[in-house]
This record gives sequence, structure tokens and C-alpha cells, in this order.
Amino acid sequence: MLPSIHDFAADGLNAANYACLGGDWWVAAADVEGSTALAQAGRDRDVNFVAGAAVAVLAAIAGRPGAPAACQFGGDGAVAVIPPDCVDAARIGLAALGHWALHEMAVPLRVGMVPVSALNQHGHQVLAALHDFGNTNVFGQFLGAGVAMAERWMKDDPRWRIALEPGELPGLEGLSCRWEPIAPRRGHVLCVIIDPVEASGEALPTLLRDIQAIVDTAAAGPLGDGGALRPVVLPRARLLGLEAKVVEPGRRFARVMRAVLGSVILGVVHRLGGTLLGLDVEHYRRKVAERSDYRKLAGGPRLVLDVTAAEDRRLEALLNTAEAAGHIHFGLARSSATTMTCMVGDFSADRHVHFVDGDGLGYWRASVMLKEKLKPAP
Repeated sequence: MLPSIHDFAADGLNAANYACLGGDWWVAAADVEGSTALAQAGRDRDVNFVAGAAVAVLAAIAGRPGAPAACQFGGDGAVAVIPPDCVDAARIGLAALGHWALHEMAVPLRVGMVPVSALNQHGHQVLAALHDFGNTNVFGQFLGAGVAMAERWMKDDPRWRIALEPGELPGLEGLSCRWEPIAPRRGHVLCVIIDPVEASGEALPTLLRDIQAIVDTAAAGPLGDGGALRPVVLPRARLLGLEAKVVEPGRRFARVMRAVLGSVILGVVHRLGGTLLGLDVEHYRRKVAERSDYRKLAGGPRLVLDVTAAEDRRLEALLNTAEAAGHIHFGLARSSATTMTCMVGDFSADRHVHFVDGDGLGYWRASVMLKEKLKPAP
């Protein structure tokens, strides 16, 4: 069982709260190819859905009763740490995931795995913890350069890739994307990716405190406290179509009907006052906001925040100063709304987590800005 953190701002950057993984662990990664063309075609929700599917599959494979897996959504991809006894199953699952993404979703997906032993040989540690919201609702949090380096190796070097093969895809039963884009309450949505220059990341705690001084990241979560969320009664047909593709063709109509029924019940109960026959929509909305992954760490912070124009200017100035001092590199992107992909393990048992991104693939656009800065000078 990996260690847990509960307060991101206070505990997220404390390495003492993390396990330093041994060489028999692996890092699994998935990354959508051709995000530019997909975004230009208006298929950002497809990309988010495939990234959410990667989290769902890896969580199902690498998790155990009482020991959930450490997985992280990245907008156009996902990453997870895989314990030694799950490596073979993860390899098979990733091969099937990539095949499904290409042939059912028409979204090319690179998938691969890198051994922690190889990362350690190059001085790249993998420190992992679970951001634990109780009742097995968790997100993976990662310190050290290992996870980011594993993603880079998988993208750049084919020897770390896994060939695509059809197969079973566990964990997709509860994956959905029925919510409409969520408008900001305070200004606009800002997606930020920060990578430390120093392997130790020693500048990050001070930087995160400075960010907190500009904007309380808990209060700036893009879903707020959940009070402004409005469950959709009838989801758009296109979004239901994405959800249908997680099952074989013969079961798709039934899958869509279940999705419609669930949305109708949730939406109607919300409009009737929020509570009916044991269904408490107000509680659900609060938990949706609480269990959204708008603050995470993959070496450095990854944030999706609802900020004012003044906060935006101050944050960018702060990051520019830290970058000029040689402490970090960063990328950011602005969006007019938040998109959400959901993974519901058991609604009645209050087991559900939610992945957020800025609309128009905000995380991906922030990563493009970061990559441009890291290109060698001509």
C-alpha cells in the first residue's frame, strides 16, 4: 500500500509522505498522438475520454482490495506506477487500450512501460503517493524526475513502446463524459504545468507557497464547492456515443439506455430539490468538486484553476521570474470553460473521481508551450 496524503497544499511536496519505488516497479504511460489535428477537428472530448480510459484500465489492473493504484490523468494521456506482480497484466492491458483507441475511437495512442530500475540508473527517482479522499477514491501523486522522464522516453524511443493488440479492457464500466463544459465563476480557466530544473525540486515548496499567496488553489478549483454544477438531464448524443464505445457493438444500445436513465434520474432529482429516495444530489455535487484532480504533481505541479485576470497576471509574472532564475520551466494555457471526464466505480457506495481539463485541451496546449521552451537553440 502506497502512503497517502490528504492536504495537497500542506503535504504534497513533502518527500517524506511518498514511497521511493524500488527497481522492480514500472511506470506505465499512454499519450495521444496528433492532438493538434484532433483539437482542430473539435475532438477534444474524445481525447480526454481516451486519457480517462487509460486511467480506468491501469487503475483496474494495478489496484488491489485495500491498495488502490496510483494513476494520473494528463488531458491527452495518463501515467501510473505498476507494482511488480501487475507488470504482465499492465502490458497486455495497454496493448488492448491502444488498439481500442485507434480502431474504435479513431484516436492514435502511444502506450508503453519503463522499468524504475532503468530510471534509477540515470538518477531519476520515482516517488509515489495516493491523494486519498477516503473510500478508495484516490489520485496518484508523483515527485522526482522519474515519472516525467518515463513519459518522455516512451514518446521518444520506440523500445519502450508496446505493440497494439486486441484484448480485454477492464475498468471502463464506469467511465463517462456526460457533463457539459463548466463555465468559470471567477474569470477564466488557467492550466499550468511546472517542471523543476533541479532534480531535487528544492525550489518547488517556496514556489507553491508563493502561488498560494496569489490565489488560494483550493478556492480556485474550477468546480468550486460543487454548488454551481448542474447535472445534465439528457446528455448530448455525441457524448453518449463516446461512452457506448467502451463495450462491444451488441451491448452499446443497452449501455446508452443505462446512461440516459442515470442522467435523467440525477437531473430530475436535482431539479426537484436535490434529495429523493436516498439520492442526495447536493452531496454528490460536493463530492464531484472535492474529488476532481485540478491539483496534482508529476515531478512538478499541474494545475487547473479558475482565476481572475489580476491573479493570472501575477501568477505568470511569478513563474517568469522563477524560470529566469533557472529554477523551473513552465507552460500555461487559458480556456473559457472546464471539461470533465468521470470514473464512477459505484455510485451508491460513493465511489467516484473526476478528471478536469481546460476546454480545447488546456493541459495539452500548456505542454506545447513548455516543450517549445525546451527545444535546443538552432
